[in-house]
Amino acid sequence: MAKIEALLDGLTFPEAPRWHDGKLWFSDFYSHRVLTVDLNGRAETVTTVPQQPSGLGWTPDGKLLIVSMLDRCLLHFDGEQHHVIADLSALATGPCNDMVVDATGRAYVGNFGFDRHHGEAKRSTCIARVDPDGRVVRAADDLVFPNGMVITPDGKTLIIGETFANRLTAFDIDFAGSLANRRVFAQLDD
Repeated sequence: MAKIEALLDGLTFPEAPRWHDGKLWFSDFYSHRVLTVDLNGRAETVTTVPQQPSGLGWTPDGKLLIVSMLDRCLLHFDGEQHHVIADLSALATGPCNDMVVDATGRAYVGNFGFDRHHGEAKRSTCIARVDPDGRVVRAADDLVFPNGMVITPDGKTLIIGETFANRLTAFDIDFAGSLANRRVFAQLDD
């Protein structure tokens, strides 16, 4: 029987895990850090993001992208400085959260839809798509706290966990990055 062991402790709220270059990368958003940990438990703080990091991803040429939650921006971290790639505040009606980046470098970014920490009522929101040139478009609407996104290995389907709707929702991705053919393929009862 397998033994479960803690690889790393002392975290505040680990989020947005991604496996990249032989390490687990993740955001610990209340400590404002983006970290890596290897299979031996060696952890490293890659950067700190003052407005709380969340989703992580990489462009095809290896640039690290980071969602900055509270100021609703998509950042590029060059190893020394953060650069704003896109301002998502026109579409994000709450703090930004998870993200996934496709093979062409398009980033799909979710948001809470409301400010849960200031008592706002739950409401649906959208997914923002950030193209490699920094253009921001509304990719999908009427999602309930979209979080936990993945693109299938063939690059043709985006799957989104809708936290407060208790479901997984999928979209086909066309050649231009547009989302279509919405379908719920897993619904949990309340």
